[in-house]
Amino acid sequence: MSLPVVDVWANPTGIYIPETARLFAQSHADPELGNRRHTPAEVIAKMDEAGVSQILLAAWNRPGSVIFSNEQVAEYTRAYPTRIFGLVSVDLHDPVAAVKELDHYVRVEGFKGLRVVPWLWNLPPTDAHYWPLYVKCIELDVPFCTQIGHTGPLCPSEVGRPIPYIDEIALKFPALKIVGGHLGYPWIGEAVSVAWKHENVYIDTSAWSPKYYPPEFFTFANTTGRKKVMFGTNFPQLGWKACVDAVKELGTGTTKGLREDVVRDFMAGNARRVFKLPEPTFEGAASRL
Repeated sequence: MSLPVVDVWANPTGIYIPETARLFAQSHADPELGNRRHTPAEVIAKMDEAGVSQILLAAWNRPGSVIFSNEQVAEYTRAYPTRIFGLVSVDLHDPVAAVKELDHYVRVEGFKGLRVVPWLWNLPPTDAHYWPLYVKCIELDVPFCTQIGHTGPLCPSEVGRPIPYIDEIALKFPALKIVGGHLGYPWIGEAVSVAWKHENVYIDTSAWSPKYYPPEFFTFANTTGRKKVMFGTNFPQLGWKACVDAVKELGTGTTKGLREDVVRDFMAGNARRVFKLPEPTFEGAASRL
């Protein structure tokens, strides 16, 4: 299978987030990726090795500190502007500054969306701290990317429930494009039903190896959800090559795999449409070393 691949949930390498250290250990993540910051050219080389065309790379804020800034992400997007795209991270506790940061990095640096991980702030997406950001996302026509489902880190999972939280903000802000990452397990039925219900709600598969995607996901993707599902890895928790190879090995049918026409939308088409990504150019990584 030769087709474009877009990873909608990628993270910088060599960063330390206390809450996720256990998750990476439990996932047997490659320590070389976790312990060392990779240059833009090195990231592109790993993408090329795995057949990944484009990625959405997120900055990281946590309460009280910046782990990897939007400006640091911009160093990657400037180096490879048709292959690496930024997702803005903000200080959720300072909504005024957060809106300004989002506006700047979308308008000036071409970032493609906002990502907020609710468990990190212990604030569900219905909390008032998010609302100015939703209005700005609608104004800028960029998606709000968030985590749905339980938390691998030892933090409360309640804030990741698709119902009521994603359902309620989709009702309140129907023009807001919402991409729920990490599949929504163990509330996969809730995730699928909310994505089916709301025109602008989508699901990505980040943090899940394709061989462990639940049956409800396959049924949805192969039927009414063909235009609502996106490939993600949560790199470097999961490696690009292993995930792409695992998709290639999936069978066909509603309970064990994806139809061939669905795979193209899932692996790249839906992400390119929703995030408004340009066609990539494949300049050699060595030229940027």
